[in-house]
Amino acid sequence: MNEQLPIDFSNISHSQTESSMSLELKKPLAIFDLETTGVNVGSDRILEIAIIKIMPDGTKQVKRKLINPEMPIPPGATEVHGITNEMVKDAPAFKQAANEIKQFIDGCDLGGYNSNRFDVPILMEEFLRVGIEIDLKTSKLVDVQRIFHQMEQRTLSAAYKFYCNKNLDGAHSAEIDANATWEVLQAQVERYPQLGTSVETILKATGEEEIVDFARRFIMENGKEVFNFGKHKGRAVADVLKQEPQYYDWMMRGDFPLHTKQKLTEILNRTLLKKN
Repeated sequence: MNEQLPIDFSNISHSQTESSMSLELKKPLAIFDLETTGVNVGSDRILEIAIIKIMPDGTKQVKRKLINPEMPIPPGATEVHGITNEMVKDAPAFKQAANEIKQFIDGCDLGGYNSNRFDVPILMEEFLRVGIEIDLKTSKLVDVQRIFHQMEQRTLSAAYKFYCNKNLDGAHSAEIDANATWEVLQAQVERYPQLGTSVETILKATGEEEIVDFARRFIMENGKEVFNFGKHKGRAVADVLKQEPQYYDWMMRGDFPLHTKQKLTEILNRTLLKKN
């Protein structure tokens, strides 16, 4: 992979009109991809972010930026995406780019490849780490991998070849991967009439997950938040907090993502209010 220099948003933002637009958007759809120091949502950091925002009229805006993670990049991560410590040493830290990124995705639905399980959680964690809370209650989260795995069971490179009949050269470059994901999504809409032509119909066809915390330490079952890990897996969070309040302290001290701790605290406060 060729070395990439830090690129400012102001220098790379552009827009263009797609030659065909079969996906009907009610609001902008921000397809994004991250390259990171690793896969731990709670402790790893973003190295590169690329966002391709598709407007309802079909125009496309692109933002891409290298980020200084303020920690050494593990050699294994560099082997995957080619980003070195030298390449990001003069890049801005996330806290310096956070407001600009927030403004760009504000009011958008979000999409990506495996984004619901990785990209969205780690991006939200970075925002929380610098004191910025992003409200996604009105945003739809479209995971192209979810469609692909439900329909064909493959990887992004294979999806690109299968749906677009092109080889994905430069995989693990965030902008290339994000753009490929957008092309795959368009091809999926063309190929599967049952998906419909809107974000809403896609999520209706594939199933929209009800997210508690982005790291999925908790999930919803029968209208209640339940643990999705450890000795209490499958038990209602509120019940555990009532019977074993020290478990809350253990999790708050532990290496759990900030968003997980935030949701745990919300459940605790709600539980205490009901008790009172």
